[in-house]
Amino acid sequence: MEVINVNKVQQLINDFAGETVYIHLETTNGAYAAHNDESFFSAGAFIRNAQVSYEHGKIVGDGPFRVGLKLPIGWIYAEGLTHYEVDELGRLLLAGHGFDGKLAVALEISKTPFE
Repeated sequence: MEVINVNKVQQLINDFAGETVYIHLETTNGAYAAHNDESFFSAGAFIRNAQVSYEHGKIVGDGPFRVGLKLPIGWIYAEGLTHYEVDELGRLLLAGHGFDGKLAVALEISKTPFE
């Protein structure tokens, strides 16, 4: 993955606007490791293969970045994004890595379902 370039990522977000796409959105603050420390409060969110069509999207911030996708009846929003790539299937993969290098948030957009 590459460090986010706002102009490149904005164009990629624009390329998916108005299309029927699948969204993967995941956050975690260590849910997979919570069993190692009972005093640690773990929280996270996960949605995979939500089929949507967003009117427009926007990436903002100075880094880490925020991405919002405007739906006809609401928003999809991810914060803390640091890296991106377009994979061999043409999917836009956005990730936010914490100071320790671990994944904290992922927002992925695809024209086909995620497996």
